Amino acid sequence: MTSPTTASDAVHARATRKAFVRLVPLLMAAYFMAFVDRTNVGLAKSSLEVDAGIDAAAYGLGAGLFFLTYAAFEVPSNLILHRIGAKVWIGRIAVTWGLITMAMMFISSPAIFYVLRLLLGAAEAGLYPGIMYLITTWFAQKDRAKAVSFILLAGSIAFIVANPIGGALMKMDGVGGLHGWQWLFVLEGIPTVLLGILIFLVLPNSPSRARWLSDDEASELTRRAVGEEAHVERPGAIVRSAMSKPFLLTIAAIYFMNQIATYGVIFFVPSIVEAMDVTDSVMIGLISAVVGIGAVIGLLVVPRVLARNPGTEVRLIGYATAGAIVMALAFVVVDNGVAQMIILSATMLFIVGVQPLYWSTLMARLGGVAAAAGLAFVNTIGLTGGFVGPYAFGLAENATGSPSAGLWVLIAATTLGLLCVPLLKVLLATHDAKHPVVDPDEDVAPVTV
Repeated sequence: MTSPTTASDAVHARATRKAFVRLVPLLMAAYFMAFVDRTNVGLAKSSLEVDAGIDAAAYGLGAGLFFLTYAAFEVPSNLILHRIGAKVWIGRIAVTWGLITMAMMFISSPAIFYVLRLLLGAAEAGLYPGIMYLITTWFAQKDRAKAVSFILLAGSIAFIVANPIGGALMKMDGVGGLHGWQWLFVLEGIPTVLLGILIFLVLPNSPSRARWLSDDEASELTRRAVGEEAHVERPGAIVRSAMSKPFLLTIAAIYFMNQIATYGVIFFVPSIVEAMDVTDSVMIGLISAVVGIGAVIGLLVVPRVLARNPGTEVRLIGYATAGAIVMALAFVVVDNGVAQMIILSATMLFIVGVQPLYWSTLMARLGGVAAAAGLAFVNTIGLTGGFVGPYAFGLAENATGSPSAGLWVLIAATTLGLLCVPLLKVLLATHDAKHPVVDPDEDVAPVTV
């Protein structure tokens, strides 16, 4: 680790460590519960088919509808956050999506399922880009990829932990006259409501509002984060000017393809496991969790590779996307359940591990209100892939009778994403020639946490 060479570097390094310890775990908890509550329906898929008449296509549509309202309300939600502060708005987001998660216990038909998934998406809208915006206001550019990887890591850990826990909750079938899937939604919604209240009480809106930072530390964090915006364009409304920023649209397109693959797998992996003649709900959850292990490894490895090879984001995006395609092709030609789960885990290593690179690439070129709107814009476009993925996987299962058929959807989406990578390289080079990006190593020493 390079030692700080000036007093201000030492103050900034100390303050950044505090921010990682005091701020990042709370944001990780929020994203952890968001991931649990948006994906727990995967474990309930088979039961909902029996109890509410929801077949694979209807399930895929309902799972994906979440992302339509999430996308529709995301940009305005993030602009409200920028205006009224993170603690109130993120706290509100968590409380409302927790309550709607609990209301999922009342599903009795496909129509009610669709309505509740739409409401859940609207309630959670703005959480992820809001967290990304907070990272731009607290951390210097060189520390942002690491912070983003921690947040995404929480989602992957949620996938590992929540599947076995959800499988156990499904065994409460008949307790209190409720189905197991009803207990799943109720007992996983309550912690989210409590977390939202905690966020409102303890999350500081900015470094200057953090009681655990000295004045010097707060000032240095703000200076390093906001000061780097001098090289950034400041459009009044980046959404309206997005067409003038082709690199922004290209990253959004690649992220869109990535999310088709990501959420297609996440929502259908329990069905893939069940199709391997696994019937016990706890075992389905445990085996499904293997896929999350691959995602965790990817999120731990890829940012470290970038840290050792700064400026190689686009190259790494290309390598990881190609790796996902190769692994998915291996999955469809292998006819062994154990091997398929290992391969699917490796596929998620590449698909999820690459995601921090999208955000660090954007954060280096957007700041202030432009970051709040721009990050939300890209996430909005990307998350429409979260609608397409589960729906396409569901159609593939209905057409073939096999949940694994959705892997061809993944292959098609990631191939299209890979074709966009050379264009992204050219567009970033053109943008950076006009608006040089600050070298992430030239202002502060690396911070270890």
